[in-house]
Amino acid sequence: MGDVRVTAIASLTPLEELDGDPFLVDTRGQQAMCARWAAGRGYVVTRQLRVYGLRPDHHALWNDIEDGQVDLFVAPNDRVLARALSSVRDFTAECERRGVRLELAGLDEPEYTSRSKASVHRRLSMPTAGYDGC
Repeated sequence: MGDVRVTAIASLTPLEELDGDPFLVDTRGQQAMCARWAAGRGYVVTRQLRVYGLRPDHHALWNDIEDGQVDLFVAPNDRVLARALSSVRDFTAECERRGVRLELAGLDEPEYTSRSKASVHRRLSMPTAGYDGC
């Protein structure tokens, strides 16, 4: 079998929650965790989603699956997945129905110092040209 192609799911979380749960706000850190998990298994992240409360039937989740470009989904952990999707239970059921694996990376979250929180804040408060939410 060739490379296993992965969609990494990250959650968009308001910047105001940075002090309470910095990892949920740090989409770059979430994507990096998914990439480390995939690389550790010889998989390739081919799609990165950054979403909040997305419906489990939303086309952004399934287009690449239906086109045969993605083999599985990975999220950093259950907290991120619960924030990213409107219903983890319904999404899990849809994955099972379609025969698509859903994995949680479950790696240790990075430590967040005042300096690293400030870096996340700066990065996320900058405008991003062409950002479409997915």
